[in-house]
Amino acid sequence: MSTIIAVTVFVVAYVFIATEKIPKMTAALAGAGVVLATGVSGSADAFFSEDTGVDWNVIFLLLGMMIIVGILRRTGVFEFVAIWAAKRAKGSPVRIMILLVLITAVASAFLDNVTTVLLIAPVTLLVCDRLDIKPAPFLIAEVLASNIGGTATLIGDPPNIIIGSRAGLTFNDFLLNLTPIVAIELVVLVLVLPRLFRGSFAVDPERVADVMALNEREAIGQPKLLLKSGLVLALVFAGFVLHSVVHLDPSVVALLGAGVLVLVSGTQPKHYLAGVEWETLLFFAGLFIMIGALVKTGVIDSLARLAADATGGNALLAVFLILGVSALLSGVIDNIPYVATMSPLVLALTNDIPDPSHSEALWWSLALGADFGGNMTAVGASANVVMLGIAARSGSPISFWEFTRKGAIVTVITVVVAAPYLWLRYFLFS
Repeated sequence: MSTIIAVTVFVVAYVFIATEKIPKMTAALAGAGVVLATGVSGSADAFFSEDTGVDWNVIFLLLGMMIIVGILRRTGVFEFVAIWAAKRAKGSPVRIMILLVLITAVASAFLDNVTTVLLIAPVTLLVCDRLDIKPAPFLIAEVLASNIGGTATLIGDPPNIIIGSRAGLTFNDFLLNLTPIVAIELVVLVLVLPRLFRGSFAVDPERVADVMALNEREAIGQPKLLLKSGLVLALVFAGFVLHSVVHLDPSVVALLGAGVLVLVSGTQPKHYLAGVEWETLLFFAGLFIMIGALVKTGVIDSLARLAADATGGNALLAVFLILGVSALLSGVIDNIPYVATMSPLVLALTNDIPDPSHSEALWWSLALGADFGGNMTAVGASANVVMLGIAARSGSPISFWEFTRKGAIVTVITVVVAAPYLWLRYFLFS
């Protein structure tokens, strides 16, 4: 009975989220309330369990970075970068999109993709406001790039951290094995963008001329605050990269950074709290509880086992099946709990495959499938949800289906490109 309730609640809530008949935060919290009220999940499951509860690391990482970005926004640095990017691209919306996409992808490889989205979105909104063009295509393109770019390294995407921990893979392992295919995927993405967002690049020449005449240095209104914010942000980024040395979770680093910046900047609570996407944080909390109910009742585990058992011991078939199923399921549910559930099964499969390169390929197929699959829908990855929350608050909301129509196409393309890479590198030439 618990399984039926968990599945029914998730499906109904997902329908409301997809159709946007009610706010997605309301749908997620209502669904979470039902699974708690019916006893499918208890308070211990929802709030204190690493496997079935709210991922507080994600929540507090977002909260800390939102506070930092809220203070940083007051310096005018986002206007500076916006004007700089627009001028370097000669005011061409296509070139601006490509430039911002590449910046986003590279940054996502060295930061987590959620942090990158929080930093790049304000820049994008300012560029589009200056040129009087719709920001939705640019925001969607950037979050797609963040999920692709974040695939390149251990710290770029949360599922990679889970895989690295379970498989004993290092930062350099991810860099050597996934960065080449990510570079290829980014080239493909850049080539696809003009067609994917056809009709979104019309701009008034007078607006372009106005932007080209601007002096980006004049945008910096509080240089002292920018210096303080820059130093704190650099320390936060260092904390992310040196996780294995400092032994602090990214959420702790972000909260410490936010606290220090609030202290040294003297910013009033009403100013830095205004930048917090509270609806996004509550949506995540509800979504985690509903997915936790699916994990607790064994639904996700059963789906993952069906995929794993279907391989019949064939390593290449296992790689392709994991890649495809991971992309599909990660697009429907958040890729973090999916990978957390699937990784023990992949570990069991690797023990049955004698060739080390073949067994390692299973982990790379899981990473590529889950990370690229996160682009499929608006709730497939944390960065997607954050970006849609920012867009809604800026007055340029992006609907579930507006994102999904573009994201599904990119997911299919990236997975199709990844499949031959896995075959060539780990089977044909191994």
